[in-house]
Amino acid sequence: MNPTAIAREGRIGAQRAARGSVTEGAARAGLTARGVIYLLVGVLALQIAFGDGKRQADRGGALAELSEKPFGAVLLWALGAGLAGMALWRLSEALFGSVGPEGRTAKKRLLALTRFVFYCFVAYSVLSFAAGGGSGGGGNGSSDEQSKDVTAKALEMPAGQWLVALAGAGVAVAGVWIGARAVMRAYRDKFKLGEMSPRTRRLVDVTGVGGGAARGLVFATAGAFAVRAAVDYEPDKAKGLDDTLRSFADLPAGPWLLACVAAGLVLFGLFSFAMARWGRV
Repeated sequence: MNPTAIAREGRIGAQRAARGSVTEGAARAGLTARGVIYLLVGVLALQIAFGDGKRQADRGGALAELSEKPFGAVLLWALGAGLAGMALWRLSEALFGSVGPEGRTAKKRLLALTRFVFYCFVAYSVLSFAAGGGSGGGGNGSSDEQSKDVTAKALEMPAGQWLVALAGAGVAVAGVWIGARAVMRAYRDKFKLGEMSPRTRRLVDVTGVGGGAARGLVFATAGAFAVRAAVDYEPDKAKGLDDTLRSFADLPAGPWLLACVAAGLVLFGLFSFAMARWGRV
């Protein structure tokens, strides 16, 4: 091989290494940011379960809670930057593939692209909140208001009832899938298990199973409410994260069920931190 070709391959290798390093850092920052949001939402939901919930148990409530802490503005900007990193990671997976034997399949790339769009929206909303000084600007209404508005507009479209019903069913199925994979511990292949002690692996399993099951239950319930809103043609029956969580308190088990779900969301926040530390990204 001539010197020019060797130099070219060296540059390509360096670029790949640099891209991998940047992407890994973005992924770990994004997972940490996701963990913070779930942790705060879980704590807010626990407060609601025990009759002391003054804030919405959703992303907006979590951001408002964070903004009141010391250096709250700095924390909000850091959170937004971390979520932007998560979007960057998902974009790299869509373009170049993800870890694992099926990481380069069309299915995995499409899923990564969907996550990229989602995290772009979430990062934008958090950064808008930070830029507005915690005033809730940039379209950061409560998840309940947003859900009702989107559902009302969708129902007015041609075949709107079908679209909302199908979207709700998709969210519900995704929730069942998330919960089932968590219970089966399918997340284990995404961890560097060899770098973890047996005690750490057990703790990760507690957070992964409990957190994933709770997150799946919330998704499935929100999807069911969307289907109900479509069938009854009543957008107010669609529920965002806060109303979905509060609905658990109306069941026979009462606040204790909500407390269990809220604790599960806290566990998922901790699971995200573990993924940021030991995940294969």
